[in-house]
Amino acid sequence: MAEEKKSRLYALKPLIERWPAVSKPEGHVNFRTKISWTILCLVIYFILTNVLIWGVSGTVLDMFAGFRAIMAGASGSIMHLGIGPIVTASIILQLFVGAKIIKLDLTKKEDKAIYQGTQKVLVIVMILVEAIPQVYGYLSPSDGLIGMTGLGWANAIIISQLFIGALLVFLMDELISKWGIGSGISLFIAAGVSQAIFTGLFNWLPGQSSVPLSVFNPPAGAIPGTYYMTSQMSLGEIVDHGFQWIFIGHQGFQNAIVPVLGTIFIFLIVVYTESSRIELPLAHGRVRGARGRYPIRLIYASNIPVILMAALLANINMFALLFYTHPGMKNIPFLGGQWWIGAYDTAAGSTAPVAGGAWYLSNLNGINGWLMPILSGGVPGGHAPWQYALKVIIYLSVMIFGSILFAKFWIETTDMGAKSVAKQIQSSGMQIPGFRRDPRVLGRVLERYIPVVTVIGGFAVGALAGFADAIGTVGNASGTGLLLTVGIMINLYEQIAKEQAMEMHPVLRGFFGAE
Repeated sequence: MAEEKKSRLYALKPLIERWPAVSKPEGHVNFRTKISWTILCLVIYFILTNVLIWGVSGTVLDMFAGFRAIMAGASGSIMHLGIGPIVTASIILQLFVGAKIIKLDLTKKEDKAIYQGTQKVLVIVMILVEAIPQVYGYLSPSDGLIGMTGLGWANAIIISQLFIGALLVFLMDELISKWGIGSGISLFIAAGVSQAIFTGLFNWLPGQSSVPLSVFNPPAGAIPGTYYMTSQMSLGEIVDHGFQWIFIGHQGFQNAIVPVLGTIFIFLIVVYTESSRIELPLAHGRVRGARGRYPIRLIYASNIPVILMAALLANINMFALLFYTHPGMKNIPFLGGQWWIGAYDTAAGSTAPVAGGAWYLSNLNGINGWLMPILSGGVPGGHAPWQYALKVIIYLSVMIFGSILFAKFWIETTDMGAKSVAKQIQSSGMQIPGFRRDPRVLGRVLERYIPVVTVIGGFAVGALAGFADAIGTVGNASGTGLLLTVGIMINLYEQIAKEQAMEMHPVLRGFFGAE
C-alpha cells in the first residue's frame, strides 16, 4: 500500500540519481571559503553578461525587456534568459504540489529529494522552452551565419549559446547555495539591479546616443541630467515645462527627481519592514538559565513571492507576444493574433504590449506611465483615462494576491512551515517556556503565528513592489527589482553575521540546521 501512495515522480528517480549536480560539502565549510566562492560566482556572472551571443543579426528584440532588472540577465548576451528558467520551473512545481496534483510530502526526506531532483530536470526543460522561441524573429541569426551553416543550424547555434548561459546560471546558483552564502538567484538579481541604479544616478552619456546632447536629450543619469537641464534652461523654460521635466521626466529623460525620491522612500520602507518581527521566547530544556529568542519576521517568506510573480508575468508577456507576432503561432485558433490577449507594435522596436490583457498586466512604469495619461485625458494608443485607472487596480491586485499565494506555497515547499521549524527548535534542545517539550505542541504554538505572518508578509511585498512600480524607480530598475535588492542585501548581511557567529561558536550550527 505504501508503494501505491508514492508520487509518479518516483519514476524519475533513476534519472535524478544520475543527474549531474554540484556535490554537497562533506563537512563544515568555513566562512572564508564560502565568501570566496560567492565572490567568484559574482565575478563570473558579470563577465558572462558582457559575452554577446555570436551570430545574431543587428536587430534584437528583447522579449523580457520590461522585466530585465529582475531576470538577472543582459539582453543580447549569453545570459539573455537569466534566472527565468529556474524560477519558472519552481513556479510550476510549487503550483502542482500546492494544489495536490503532485502528491509529495516535503517533510519526508525522500519525497523532498524527489522534489528537488525533479526541479533540476524541469529547469533544463524550461531553458529549452524559453530559448527556442527567442530565435524566431527576436534573436534572429545574421545573414553571415545563415550563409555559413543554413538557417536550421544557425538557429541551433544561437539556442545552444542561450542554453549554455542559462545552465551556467543554474549551476552557479547551486554552487552558491551549497558552498557559498545565500542564494545565487538573489545575488544575481541584486547585482543587476544595483548596476542599473548606479548608472541611472550617475550616467553622464545622453539618453539617446544617436541624438546630440540637448535639453530634450540630456545625460541619462538623474544627477548629471538634472544639473544639465537646470543650467541650460532659461527661467521662462523652467517655469513653463522645466519643472515637469526635471521632477517627472519626459521621453528623453526618465531618471527624474520623483523616481529618485521614490527609490529612497521604498528603500527606507523595506528596511523598516524587514526589521519588523515577532520574537518567541525560548529556554534550553536541560541547561538552566540558557535562554534565547526565535524571530519570526514580518516578511516571513522573504522576497521570493515577488520573484515568482515577476517571472510569471514575464512568461505571460513572452507567450502573448509569440501568439500575436510569430508567423507560425498567430494562426492558432482562438489564441493566435488576438488583440485581447495582447497586442504589440514590434515595428517600433518594442516588445511591450500596447493593448489587451498583457497590457493590463504590464509594468506601470512610474507616474508618466499611468497618472499623467489619466490627468491629460488619455494618450495616443487608444486608451481612455478609465482604462489606465483599471490597469492600476488590476496590476496592484495581481501583484498582491499572487505574492500572498506564492508566499503560502513557498513556506510549504521549504523548511519554513510550523512543523519544520518546531523540529529545528526541538533538535537544538530549546523549548518555549510553559509548554511541554514536544514538537507537536511546539508546532501548534507556531501555527498561531507563521500562517498569519506569511499572509501579511506576502501582502506587504506585493504592495511595496506594485507601489514602487507606480511611483517609478531610478535606472528603470522596477519596483520589484528595487524591493528585491534591498531585501536581498539585508538578508545577505544577516546570513554573513550568522556564518561568522557559527564560525566562532560551533554549537550554534545545530540550531541553524547547518552540517
